[in-house]
Amino acid sequence: MKKTKSKTDLKFNVQRNIAISSFVIFVGKLIAYFLTNSVGILTDALESTVNVTTGFITLYAIYISLQPKDENHPFGHGKAEFLSASVEGFLIIIAGIIIIFEAIKRLFVPAEVSQLDIGILIVALAGLLNYLIGWYSIRIGKKNNSIALISGGKHLQSDTYSSIGLVVGLVLLYYTKLAWLDSLIALIFGTIIIITGLKILKETTSHLMDEADFKLIEQFGKVIDNNKPDEWIDIHNFKLVKYGNAFHINCDLVLPWNLYLSEAHEEGEKLKKLLVSNFNEDIVFNLHTDECFKKYCKHCKRKDCNERNHAFEGQLNFDMSNFTKEKTEKTR
Repeated sequence: MKKTKSKTDLKFNVQRNIAISSFVIFVGKLIAYFLTNSVGILTDALESTVNVTTGFITLYAIYISLQPKDENHPFGHGKAEFLSASVEGFLIIIAGIIIIFEAIKRLFVPAEVSQLDIGILIVALAGLLNYLIGWYSIRIGKKNNSIALISGGKHLQSDTYSSIGLVVGLVLLYYTKLAWLDSLIALIFGTIIIITGLKILKETTSHLMDEADFKLIEQFGKVIDNNKPDEWIDIHNFKLVKYGNAFHINCDLVLPWNLYLSEAHEEGEKLKKLLVSNFNEDIVFNLHTDECFKKYCKHCKRKDCNERNHAFEGQLNFDMSNFTKEKTEKTR
C-alpha cells in the first residue's frame, strides 16, 4: 500500500510541475510573438496553449485515475488517463489546423516581422526546456505505466523538434528577409503538429479498446517459463489489460488431476507471487485452474499417477503461440 501511495504522489507531483512549467513557457512564447509578429513563432505559441490546457486536464485525469476502486468502478479509474490523452490528441490537431490556416492567410497578406533575434533566442530556450521536461515525463511515465505522462512527454519532445526547425527557419528569414519563408515554416510545422496529434489519438484508442500488448505479454511468459515448477503443466488463455498503474490478468493453469484442492490453491498463489515479485505495477490476478487430461501426459513430470498413458517428453514452453491460445478443456 505504501508503494502504491508513493507512486500516486510521484505521478501527480510530476504532472503538476509539468503543467506549471508549460504555462511559464507559453508566456515566454507569447512575448516572443508580440515582439516579432512572426506567424512561425505564433505556431509555437499556439501549440503551447495546447500544452497548458492538456497539462491541467492531465493533472486532473491523473488525480481521478489514482482514486481507489469503488462499487461503481470495480476495476478502478485508470482509463481516465486515456481520456485525457485523447483530448490532448484532438487539441493538438485543432492547433495544427489553425496554424496552417493562419500560414496560408499570411502568404497572401504578408505581415512585417521585427526583433527576430530576440524571438529566436526565446524559442530556442523554450525548446530546450520542453525537451528536458518531456524526457523526465516519459521516464517517470514508463516507470509507473502512465500513458498520460508518456503521451504528454512525447508531445513536449515533439515541440522541441518543431522548435529546432523553427529556429533554423527564423535564422534564414532573419538573414534573407524573404517574408514567405515565415508562412512556409508555419505550414511545415503545422503539418508536423497534426501528425503528432494523430499518433497520440491512435495510441490512446488502442488502449481504450484494450488492444493486446504482445510485447508485455511475452515478458510475463518468459518470467513464468524460467520459473515454472513441475506441477505447472500448461498455462493458456492468458489475457492482460492495463488500467492506469494496475495490470488485470486472467489465465488458465493446468495442474495434475490428483492434487488436493488446497495444493491446487497453493500453486495458484505461487504463480501470483511470481508475477508480483517481477513487475513493479499492481497486479489484479484472476486464475482458473484445470485438471490435466490424457493429452497432457507427455508434458507432465508427476510420477505418482495411475492414469498416465504416455511417457514424459518435456514440459511445454510458455511462448506466445501457446501462452495466449484459447483452449476448451475437456475432462480426463
